[in-house]
Amino acid sequence: MSDLLPHITLPSGRDPQYSIIWLHGLGANGEDFVPMVDEIHLPHAVRYIFPHAPNRPVTINGGFIMPAWYDIRNGEIGAEQDAAGIRASQHEVEKLIEQ
Repeated sequence: MSDLLPHITLPSGRDPQYSIIWLHGLGANGEDFVPMVDEIHLPHAVRYIFPHAPNRPVTINGGFIMPAWYDIRNGEIGAEQDAAGIRASQHEVEKLIEQ
């Protein structure tokens, strides 16, 4: 499926029956958490999926374009959130789940 977010998929063993989708933080990418696969010892084989957020301008960082799941307008608690950006990222993650 070419319309999926770019991502890294790593199974921890043969025939995984479970998946973990690990979302990175602001300015990072999916590669940042790949080393964790070797550190987490679960009783079952899992499929780790590390998606890369799209590049977008982030207001709190002066509009700098960086990987972000949504725009962060300011750091104040209770501040208006980028609801449309959050929903768009939710939709992209749901497509990974459906796969």
